[in-house]
Amino acid sequence: MHVSMIELKGALKRCFEAAGYFVGNYEDAANMIVWLEKHGLQGLDALARTLPYIEIDNTKELSKLIYQDSASAIIESHNRSSLNSIAAAVDLAYAKSLVTSIATVTVNNAHNRMFVLKAITDCGRRGVSAMAYWKNSARNVCEHTASIGAGHRYPSYQEAYTGLPADDCERQNLVIICSAHVDLSSTLQQSDADREIKKISAAQIEANKEQSIDFGIDIDADLWIKINSIGEAVLVASTEQSRQGAG
Repeated sequence: MHVSMIELKGALKRCFEAAGYFVGNYEDAANMIVWLEKHGLQGLDALARTLPYIEIDNTKELSKLIYQDSASAIIESHNRSSLNSIAAAVDLAYAKSLVTSIATVTVNNAHNRMFVLKAITDCGRRGVSAMAYWKNSARNVCEHTASIGAGHRYPSYQEAYTGLPADDCERQNLVIICSAHVDLSSTLQQSDADREIKKISAAQIEANKEQSIDFGIDIDADLWIKINSIGEAVLVASTEQSRQGAG
């Protein structure tokens, strides 16, 4: 089915608010999903993998800053989705980069780290270069990296499957690096003969956005129903009094 970006964002805000996300966090979550989807980076596919764990996430300890100094920090996410912490982690790296040459923030035990692309893009547009690196594991480890230059509007992205076993990727880490003085870029190395590196340039990501603006967003009907079903928990039932006061 076909929905507008405004409809999708509104439904997602209600969904994550109902799932226990705080004010600001549920807005960030909605924005990150819509951003990935409208730039051709399968934000709705990532959301579909996330939804079954939303209620479980709500029972886990909140993300916690466990170490920091002037140029670095470590955040423990307790195996929660990055949707409720990644924007704040990137903001911390951004803020530190304004007073040091390069700032590094490491997020441990976080899922759905692809959503970091929206957050580092915001850094680039605010005049700070940013990059991110992480690994996913299913049967084999897959490396991911994204980066954006200071003042640029779109990031580049790369991923590569390796021959490493999944247990080499147990901590689900994400490394974020920001600099207000140096333009950062990230490139995965062509180390193994059978290693395939998928590259998406900033120009491709920009072109994907233009396509979405022209044609809108398609969403699986079952996923749309699920999003709205979760979000119904924050809707207030109408009463005779509220109907009289409407408008």
